[in-house]
Amino acid sequence: MKWFELARGLHIVAVIAWMAGLLYLPRLFIYHIKHGAEPTVTSVFSVMERNLLRIIMNPAMILAWIFGCWMLYFHYTWHGWGLFAQPWLDVKLIGVVILTGYHHFLAARFKKLQAGQDIGTEKFWRMINELPILLALVMVISVTMEWTF
Repeated sequence: MKWFELARGLHIVAVIAWMAGLLYLPRLFIYHIKHGAEPTVTSVFSVMERNLLRIIMNPAMILAWIFGCWMLYFHYTWHGWGLFAQPWLDVKLIGVVILTGYHHFLAARFKKLQAGQDIGTEKFWRMINELPILLALVMVISVTMEWTF
């Protein structure tokens, strides 16, 4: 049981770091776009974006997946397939897949921004920046509420 608790704790920490990056990178894009005519300023944002993506977000996403899969393995080992029939797990896994896709979308936009290409307006990034927190809200509520049918 202690290994499961370790996996859960490490999973939570990894998800917190990942979510922080998913929420902060679009904010950096907003500032980068806003100051697009100032190369000295945008060079600072480029470094911040690259470091956030490579040093925090990518490792955190990978670790969140590893520890999440580790927890699924423990549940399966101890309880069989019962967990996989729970509706909350479907909601959470769909959310994780969407967040992973969003992460890759942000990484692709970072590459385009570094190449000097247009990645959208400040308004677009202000609106899309709400997606991770909305998904997190749905996922956490689905995991913590009791499902009775």
